[in-house]
Amino acid sequence: MNTLRENVADYLVMRRAMGFKAEGLAKLLMSFVGFCEARGVNHVTNDVALEWATAQIKVPVHDALFARRMDAVRLFARHQQALDPATQVPPETMCNRRYRAREPHIYSDTEVHALLAATDTLSPQFKAVTWRTLIGLLAATGMRPGEACRVSVDDVDLDNGVIQVLDTKFGKSRLVFLHPTTVTHVRRYLRVRHDQLPAATRACPMLFVNGRHTALDPDKLGITFRQLLAAAGIPTIAGRRPPRLHDLRHTFAVTTMLAWYDDGHDVQARLPLLSTWLGHVDPASTYWYLHAVPELLDQAVRRLETRDSVTVAGAQS
Repeated sequence: MNTLRENVADYLVMRRAMGFKAEGLAKLLMSFVGFCEARGVNHVTNDVALEWATAQIKVPVHDALFARRMDAVRLFARHQQALDPATQVPPETMCNRRYRAREPHIYSDTEVHALLAATDTLSPQFKAVTWRTLIGLLAATGMRPGEACRVSVDDVDLDNGVIQVLDTKFGKSRLVFLHPTTVTHVRRYLRVRHDQLPAATRACPMLFVNGRHTALDPDKLGITFRQLLAAAGIPTIAGRRPPRLHDLRHTFAVTTMLAWYDDGHDVQARLPLLSTWLGHVDPASTYWYLHAVPELLDQAVRRLETRDSVTVAGAQS
């Protein structure tokens, strides 16, 4: 009989063969395997799944982590139960602390400019230029930070104002079009990159490089970004999670939809366009913003009330 570790490894191979990205799932499941092995457990059971999902392993357990852990075990258990009847599939009712996405931090124009100015506090100078360009690109395009870190120099076509984003979070690729001012800043960064870095470093294919002359690590961006938040004087609002670099993406989506409302456009009809731009799997992922951000929900309610009042007035005339 295969061990639980072998079964999980086979499951991950199958997932990848089907075209799914499994990095995050693999980390969670291998953590679960280690937890089970330490207790002599070789099958998924509801009790051990719950014990692992609520255990503090390296980091404190919050609602989002609890939900991700339970979802990971449940995915594997559903597959494994067909092969091993002793496997238990944790029921949905076990997630009584089910994660609900918190309201993102929507940066004001003043805060974005403050972040850009705060990059001057970084050293060496090339790091400051790199972060200024990265923040500006994320704010102007709504790209994911991880996507920006994986953009290569060859993916950037400044003559046509386009960045090619390949093999994204859901295995999709897309084109992101740049405003002329963004093109100017990216072109300036490439010039500085060429002038300040040694020839061996310039050979790195990635657009953004760190102090070790290798590609920026998406998992380590938060360290520097927290320094910039402090330098920019952007506080954490009570009851909310701290502002994140990823929130620049949320800001782009929200400000785009607010602008559409202000211009009188049919936002519902335009959501698929924004969804495609952001690289979402479907418009439902983009529609989440209407519920997560009070300003958008308020605009949607106002639009609905206006439409209803016009309908009533027409019926009465």
